[in-house]
Amino acid sequence: MSTVLVVDDSHTAREMVAKLLKQNGLDVIEASDGLEAKEYLATSTPDLVVTDVVMPRMNGYELCRWIKSDPKTQHTPVLMCTSKNQEFDRYWGTKQGADAYITKPFHPPEMLKTVKQLLRQAQST
Repeated sequence: MSTVLVVDDSHTAREMVAKLLKQNGLDVIEASDGLEAKEYLATSTPDLVVTDVVMPRMNGYELCRWIKSDPKTQHTPVLMCTSKNQEFDRYWGTKQGADAYITKPFHPPEMLKTVKQLLRQAQST
């Protein structure tokens, strides 16, 4: 069973994503910001990270850069799920190393399709 780390400072948004993923057979770990996610990643490597961008202490761009620069986690796929919906935001997310970018409010089927695709790609490498 795959494990997904969901990082979002909004409890409601985190809960929605976690519930959707759990209902589809995935294990979910939750973090409320990038620093909390880093603490988890120091001891465990999930199969996928789903992160918001706008968060206190460490934003999603910083978290993504850190994940992709650490040899232990650099191959972990990162999906950004954020309300930042401008083309520049998407571009900047991919420049930080994000493997996919979905804007809020997201459509659950799109989220699941993207998560499954990223997990498949990660398992085949």
